[in-house]
Amino acid sequence: QVQLVESGGGLVQPGGSLRLSCAASGFTFSRYAMSWYRQAPGKERELVAAIGGSTNYADSVKGRFTISRDNAKNTVYLQMNSLKPEDTAVYYCKARSAWLEYWGRGTQVTVSS
Repeated sequence: QVQLVESGGGLVQPGGSLRLSCAASGFTFSRYAMSWYRQAPGKERELVAAIGGSTNYADSVKGRFTISRDNAKNTVYLQMNSLKPEDTAVYYCKARSAWLEYWGRGTQVTVSS
């Protein structure tokens, strides 16, 4: 059974940091490109960062967020620094191959004073 389980979300003050984790199981993790998306209330889901052969970031998070993966632990991470209120959203991880994609259920990140 395929599972992607996000964790690490929460409430943080502006300028703070959080590290999100996404633990994968049920598929060959190393063969999948992994990415983080987010969806704020009333907005469409958007790509935040992706890691495959290379890494890619949304312009809004470049220099503040870092995506990484540990294939031995079947886990992808999103280190988020210098957080802003506009980063508030539900953050989802996604696994993608040439034929399949899987989504996690998300973790809430709230940036507020």
